[in-house]
Amino acid sequence: MHAALLERCLAAAAAGVAERVRKAQAVPGLPAATGTYLEFVGEPGHLLNLKSLEAQRQGIEVVAVHTDEVRRGDRSVELERATVFVPHGKVAYFEGKVRQYATETAPVRKPGAEPKPKNLSLVASITDVRLAVLDSLWTDDPKLLPKGGRATWWEVWLRDDGAEVRERFAAAVRPLGIEVGETVLTFPDRTVVLARGTKEQLSASVEALDLIAELRLAKETPYEFLELAVKEQGDWAREFARRTTPAPADSPAVCILDTGINRGHPLLAGSLAAVDCHAHNPAWGTADHNGHGTQMAGLALYGDLLAPLLSSERIMLSHLLESVKVLPPAGKNNPELYGAITAGAIARAEVQAPARHRAVCIAVTTTDFRDRGQPSSWSAEIDKLASGFDDDRRRLILVSAGNTDPSKRHHYPVNTLSEGVHDPGQAWNAVTVGAFTNKVSIKEKDAKKGWKPVAPAGGLSPSSTTALIWDREWANKPDVVFEGGNAGLDPFSGKAFSLDSLSLLTTGARFAPPEPRPFMAMGETSAAVAQGSRFAATIHARYPHFWPETIRALMVHSARWTPPMLSLAKGKKLNLLRTCGFGVPDLQRASWSASNALTLIVQDDLQPFERDEMKELKVFPLPWPRAELLRLGPVDVELRVTLSYFIEPNPARRGWRDRHRYASYGLRWEVIRPAEKHATFLQRVNKAAREDKADRSRQRDTDKWTLGPTLREHGSIHSDVWTGSAAELATRNHIAVFPTGGWWRERRKLGRSDRRARFALVVSIDTAATDVDIYTPVEALVGVPVAQPILT
Repeated sequence: MHAALLERCLAAAAAGVAERVRKAQAVPGLPAATGTYLEFVGEPGHLLNLKSLEAQRQGIEVVAVHTDEVRRGDRSVELERATVFVPHGKVAYFEGKVRQYATETAPVRKPGAEPKPKNLSLVASITDVRLAVLDSLWTDDPKLLPKGGRATWWEVWLRDDGAEVRERFAAAVRPLGIEVGETVLTFPDRTVVLARGTKEQLSASVEALDLIAELRLAKETPYEFLELAVKEQGDWAREFARRTTPAPADSPAVCILDTGINRGHPLLAGSLAAVDCHAHNPAWGTADHNGHGTQMAGLALYGDLLAPLLSSERIMLSHLLESVKVLPPAGKNNPELYGAITAGAIARAEVQAPARHRAVCIAVTTTDFRDRGQPSSWSAEIDKLASGFDDDRRRLILVSAGNTDPSKRHHYPVNTLSEGVHDPGQAWNAVTVGAFTNKVSIKEKDAKKGWKPVAPAGGLSPSSTTALIWDREWANKPDVVFEGGNAGLDPFSGKAFSLDSLSLLTTGARFAPPEPRPFMAMGETSAAVAQGSRFAATIHARYPHFWPETIRALMVHSARWTPPMLSLAKGKKLNLLRTCGFGVPDLQRASWSASNALTLIVQDDLQPFERDEMKELKVFPLPWPRAELLRLGPVDVELRVTLSYFIEPNPARRGWRDRHRYASYGLRWEVIRPAEKHATFLQRVNKAAREDKADRSRQRDTDKWTLGPTLREHGSIHSDVWTGSAAELATRNHIAVFPTGGWWRERRKLGRSDRRARFALVVSIDTAATDVDIYTPVEALVGVPVAQPILT
């Protein structure tokens, strides 16, 4: 029965091949193809026998393989599809294999074994055979497959290696109206070229030609979009707006403090209400006089517009925008007023929508870095606002690290290492965002041969400032990095320049006639902090009960360093923290726990002091699946811990020691050591809290921590990773959060010594092992925190 089904499929495919040949012969100038493509569909949950699908002597070749997820009952299984090039007349090869399966048995190799059909492993795994279409050769993300009727640049992988195959392909597709690019990449058995055409044109080429092995989406850059004619840009913007659904009115928002936003832009209008547009000085108006704020808005709402523009998917937005104009249309604000301006701007947004969760986005910074990490009036005001000092309302505030001098970016990476994070990026409670880049493809036509990207893919952006020149006592900044674009190095002048192709695509302020240009290129740390704010708002939309401290913790907890970042630091961990922070955050990692990664999130508080004594610590049982970890034994696992809290600032420059400390209090965490008794663990933590200084015994446990307490305990967010065996982790089943000193305790006359301190704690374990589920056993084991008095 199975053989009869496949015989019918193959017969229909052979008839379809004949019809394709007839249609191709009717196109003037189109060369005769030597074969066609068939798609073999596997049995769900079983792999195709790809080796048997190929027959080199017959000229039969597997050119593309796809794996889809399909539902089978209550679980997902993989379904494999293989696209195979079959020369004309060779469909009979597969027909013969199926007949043998139906009528012959394979030789019995072991005495007494049951005879099996011939070609069993090949035929039994196939459920369908059909003529391949364009989708069968598409090996990129299915969501990126262009819609019909739109001319797009495609990456075409040809079934040959050698530059001459490009000429054969170009000549073959010319009658179909397809444009072929000049660039050629050659790999074993494959040549890659770019071709511009519609999906319909490429479909015709797939059906009529025998040269194509794979199709992918060309890696477009903002340059291609910005080179489009005015009408084409408008068409793209309108099409994108039609498939975008704004977030509901009660959603979180990104509140952008900048030059204003032109809310009439078709991609912004549905997400920015007129009542949510404000100005520090009402006489300024709320419109964007510079363009910077509107560019920030596009990235804060969508991220880099390249991917969603090229996709045909509907865009379901989860957050809104707010705008407060803090820069005047002409001249400058008094620098001393920026703390007050920031406070007033946030207040305007909160008065308008008092119940709304928001991520405040600030890309405005000073152009100097003389504070070298010391608090300024502006950074201290941001710390004060975040902590809720005046009104007990905590706020999530993201600040850009500031940009390096553009004239010195050809000295990369020295320029980034010698220019400090700009004020107010030293704010302890803010998420300070630096820039990294994956933009390395230069597409400008007028960029002469020899231009190169300044930074490597995954490296720190040439525009990103760092904190290497700060004193060691101050917070490690930036906290995280997001895409901020690259720069191109001119081989003739030796200078570095911003290029559209090395930037991000966003919304432009000039979207209205007579010369509407709805898209603009943007980069640097402004682009990075806009995307960081989008990240934060997205998490808040998914988890509305999370505190600002928790959102900040998840951003840091999900971040990872890239190999170029590790290389730049040259093995020095402090350098790594003060150039790239904790790395690049990952939204999926921040939002969900996979089956081999458990994340425990705690939102709690404690009372650090009672008058001038340490008061309270908290101990949390960690619900690790002990049996599963012991079964893994020597397998490496990671324990990652992140503690986030907001301090209240005391910025007067009086030494910042003892009673004049900057922070109101500090919090620290400790994990029980392997084989350490619980009572001993509590004694150790009590001692560390009472003595309010580095516990020398803690250094003995630092060999398996990436940073260790000396490096991680700066500022008001502390994150580190322990790596060891699963069996060892099974005994590390408690974590303590405890206070250290601050001006709350040492300046009792200010009346805050008995207040409680909020914190967010994120703890996760991770293993590369694929045969163990460490999440399911934990669901019923989540422990209750135990408050402990600090013994004096």
